[in-house]
Amino acid sequence: MKRIVLLTLALVFSVMMMAQQSEPAISWAKTVHDFGTFNEADGIQTAIFEFTNTGDKPLFLTNVKASCGCTATDYTKEPVQPGAKGYVKASYNPKNRPGKFTKQITVTTNEFQPTSIVRITGEVIPAVKPEETENK
Repeated sequence: MKRIVLLTLALVFSVMMMAQQSEPAISWAKTVHDFGTFNEADGIQTAIFEFTNTGDKPLFLTNVKASCGCTATDYTKEPVQPGAKGYVKASYNPKNRPGKFTKQITVTTNEFQPTSIVRITGEVIPAVKPEETENK
């Protein structure tokens, strides 16, 4: 009886392992990019998040969405084959947005856990307005 139970458990475990190995899997090189402190006048700041498909099936990015309209995104549109690399690009527009910021980009894929989040952070030093320089 013990042998049957152990054999059944071993079989179930083996099937679960094979099922997990035949899926796409996203592995990020980094999930946070800090722009540091920069001037508003420096304009749009861009970060590129690279990833590798460490699974056994092609990985599809089905949606990439920033948490606000101040951040534009671009990403790998074609399937990422096993072992291949892809990217998600986040471009932050600091115009009229002085101060510290943290923005998240939600990445949806065909992976077992389909949602990943990457973040950009930084601090924008406000541009000096013409009326501020005249009053000095």
